[in-house]
Amino acid sequence: YYVAYTACFRREKMSAGKDTRGIKRGHQFDKVELYKYTEPATSYEELEKMVGDAEEVCQRLGLPYRVKLLCTAELGFGSAKSYDIDMWAPGCGEWLEVSSCSNVGDFQARRANIRYRPAPDSRPQFVHTLNGSGLALPRVLIAIMENYQQADGSITIPEVLQPYVGQKVIG
Repeated sequence: YYVAYTACFRREKMSAGKDTRGIKRGHQFDKVELYKYTEPATSYEELEKMVGDAEEVCQRLGLPYRVKLLCTAELGFGSAKSYDIDMWAPGCGEWLEVSSCSNVGDFQARRANIRYRPAPDSRPQFVHTLNGSGLALPRVLIAIMENYQQADGSITIPEVLQPYVGQKVIG
């Protein structure tokens, strides 16, 4: 993958209410974008691998999640196929979108004239591009806190994160 850190700014259509503020619907947030160039013949297979990589993070965290194949009405501009990955947040009773992975075919490559030669003596062809967002940290933190909170209010750290946090429980 190619990766890039991006600062994002969201302009909400909703102007008031409990779901317009806070960590869940922040107007400014950071994320890591995943980007992949593929040959046209393998782009859909590579999309499945990208989704699988995002799923593996969810599995290692031990959090309930789901993968949704988006219908054409929900696809982003230029997307040929997209998946959203949501994590369950029991405290707010919602599935929170934490990642989205898309195959945009040659749409971006045509606009940017990104081509490759399948063989040294062949004509250039447009690559296919895949876009994915690394897991949205604020929403992952919500899912961790809500799924791992104990009766006394403490939060058990997922086992995979314990070496980085340096403890098993917070609180």
